[in-house]
Amino acid sequence: MSGVSVTFVGSGDAFGSGGRFQTCLLVDCPSARFLLDCGASSLIALKKQRIAPASISTILITHLHGDHFGGIPFFILDAQFSKRERPLIIAGPPGLRDRVRAAMETLFPKSSETIQRFPIEYLELPPEETSVVGPLRVTPLPVIHFCGDPPYALRVECDGRIIAYSGDTEWTDNLLKTASGADLFICEAYHFEKKVKFHLDYQTLATRQAELGCKRLVLTHMSEDLLGHLAELAVEYAEDGLTISV
Repeated sequence: MSGVSVTFVGSGDAFGSGGRFQTCLLVDCPSARFLLDCGASSLIALKKQRIAPASISTILITHLHGDHFGGIPFFILDAQFSKRERPLIIAGPPGLRDRVRAAMETLFPKSSETIQRFPIEYLELPPEETSVVGPLRVTPLPVIHFCGDPPYALRVECDGRIIAYSGDTEWTDNLLKTASGADLFICEAYHFEKKVKFHLDYQTLATRQAELGCKRLVLTHMSEDLLGHLAELAVEYAEDGLTISV
């Protein structure tokens, strides 16, 4: 079985805590190179880490907050000006296409009307069903995070590996379904122990960790509060630029 790797292009929260870029996870499989989320700072982060945007075939989005999908307008415009020809798939929750177009019009008026040099396909994924997205099998599971359209956690099967990702959410038992049997579960842990609506704290996750059933757990999307407690964590945590083999 060929190797799969995950690079934390951006591991930060919405506010750049710790100087980190917003959420952007690059997954390299033999059959695909794709992003899990594409926060507003993602194009900068990709270029800083010398990752060619044109090499990315697919962007999977968990939910429609700017620090998770706000980089798409910049990604598309950069692709247009750099004369990308390769098709791009953008997949995520219902409302994705309209929200991307609205964001493009807000940031760069008339840009959503531009005829692209390359094909873009938007896929709005139904919850709790496995969808085929190119060579990927993607299963979205509803979570608890207000963002105007349905938020998801994602299970992605690629070349015999399962990458699971919580997106942003407070605790929900759908995280158990997301993580079960995954080779890697990437999970947000926003605060250390403080309970905040729509987000998960480390202590809550730690009490449920044995139930997750994943082979490896890595924390991401950490606030300044949690970054101040890194020495107390009993699990792995992400840094911008970290690459791990799955």
